[in-house]
Amino acid sequence: MRRTGHVTAGPYAPPAPRRELTAVSADGARLHVEVHGDEGAPAVVLAHGWTCSTAFWAAQIRDLAADHRVIAYDQRGHGRSPAARAYSTTALADDLVAVLGATLSPGERAVVAGHSMGGMTIMAASARPEFTEHAAAALLCSTGSGRLVAEARVLPLRPGRARTRITGAVLGSRAPLGPVTPVARKVLKYATMGPGSAPEKVEACARIVHACPTLVRHAWSEVLAGLDLDADVARLTVPTAVIGGTNDRLTPVAHARALAAALPNCVGLTELTGMGHMTPIEAPEAVTRAVRELTARFLDQHSPHTTEKEKTP
Repeated sequence: MRRTGHVTAGPYAPPAPRRELTAVSADGARLHVEVHGDEGAPAVVLAHGWTCSTAFWAAQIRDLAADHRVIAYDQRGHGRSPAARAYSTTALADDLVAVLGATLSPGERAVVAGHSMGGMTIMAASARPEFTEHAAAALLCSTGSGRLVAEARVLPLRPGRARTRITGAVLGSRAPLGPVTPVARKVLKYATMGPGSAPEKVEACARIVHACPTLVRHAWSEVLAGLDLDADVARLTVPTAVIGGTNDRLTPVAHARALAAALPNCVGLTELTGMGHMTPIEAPEAVTRAVRELTARFLDQHSPHTTEKEKTP
């Protein structure tokens, strides 16, 4: 049985969705999708990262759903989306466009935000016609396009082959994470969060990460170890903002700077001082504000779209 994948009280407890649905990807993988807020409101799509779930976006959903339609989905194998046969960047792109097709009307546009592997999802889908049809703007949060293992600073070792090899072994471990204990919280905080992260934020992250199935965590770690999306970054032509934490050990802020320099249409780079990798939970107001700024600047709130009821034959 899976552990409870989130805290159940406080600002990081996920709110109940207005409705739920299943999107079916190109290879038949079934994806759990949640919709929050009013159907006619401007749309935001949220893609979470490795070992996380829709619960990771609880703070953003709670705020944005007041005046946006917020669509969040579980990546394959995570949260309530079943494990699948294939794990790849192609699958990431397939899954995102499946969610866009299942939740948005033809021609309807949304701001698409991704954290970590969710940001990589956006990069992987950048040239897909379904993505360009629906994406008005994008937010890349605590992510990178490649060289993830070589540049990670999870281990306090000098850069080089030894650190890369050991880091790859640690991140790709098949060992189960076990229950959330005081020691587990300390390890997770050190590896993924800034030193000033409050206990309730550490607890929220730990509950989510420790609920990820071991085999799924390992399968996606292999994809991330070989990641090379540099060419896809060059094809991400929608207005795109970038956020990174200055204390991020998994995707150091150099990745955010490199993305901002490489994007054809970067509209801002925000470096969050003292924050680690889990920025939507560590700095929820800053991430939510970035999404709101993108919707205000680039989302055509008057584009024609229909409600889900109208879409149903």
